[in-house]
Amino acid sequence: MQEREGVRQLPKMENHLCFGCGPANEHGLNMQFYGNGASIMSWVTVPGHLCGWNNLVHGGIISTLLDEIMSSSVVYVLQAMGMTRSMSLDFIQPVYAGREIKVQSRILEVKNGREATVEGILSNENGEICAKSTGTYILFSPEKIRKMGIITDDVVGWFEHFIQGREVSGQGAA
Repeated sequence: MQEREGVRQLPKMENHLCFGCGPANEHGLNMQFYGNGASIMSWVTVPGHLCGWNNLVHGGIISTLLDEIMSSSVVYVLQAMGMTRSMSLDFIQPVYAGREIKVQSRILEVKNGREATVEGILSNENGEICAKSTGTYILFSPEKIRKMGIITDDVVGWFEHFIQGREVSGQGAA
């Protein structure tokens, strides 16, 4: 297991079906997020049924892991709801199923409060970088998301409760 000192576990919706982070999705990755102030991270062991060749994690799963960790930075660091506008990804070395990996993200830039550039890094159990990504995320308020009708009210409600709880408790960004 990789180092987890200096981070705290972040809350998530318990009945969420998201493939990346939803605990209610029995076929998903069930990512749990941790924060240390500026970075969000998750440790995941990808099961063998999500392979491409032999025991190598499929590139689409690697992309999903990086997109999920980068979008979590939008939620936990920026306290905004976001959608991926674009994402670039470099595969550096193989990622093996059944071994613990670490995915980590950080906000690189926020433009006009409406768009964020985020970096994601996936490392193997030895701390070697296996994949890197950069994504652009469009930022939305809960009100705008409701008007668009793209996320259920219970998800928007959870998010509003999360950011209100953080503001009340004085914990600030993740």
